[in-house]
Amino acid sequence: MAEIINKYETIYILDAALEEEKLAALSKKFQDLIAANGTVESVEEWGNRKLAYPIDYKTEGFYTLVKFSSAPEFPKELERIYGITDGVIRTLVIRAED
Repeated sequence: MAEIINKYETIYILDAALEEEKLAALSKKFQDLIAANGTVESVEEWGNRKLAYPIDYKTEGFYTLVKFSSAPEFPKELERIYGITDGVIRTLVIRAED
């Protein structure tokens, strides 16, 4: 039986107050995690942007969009890791249309 692979998009917002090295380390951590469990198709770093509304008294965040393919079980694990990582303000993982 063939393994099921779906396409996904994830966007994560990191605390803009973090040092540049810490932002780069977190981005690399997430990209390496995705690459280890699937295939990274593209990474777009949108940089610092103003949030639509304050989150935990923060008004700016560092946005990154990653498009990837993986097994259907992986996005739930990715969301769990986002949730336990310091410096992550908001995340979203969705299944992309083919």
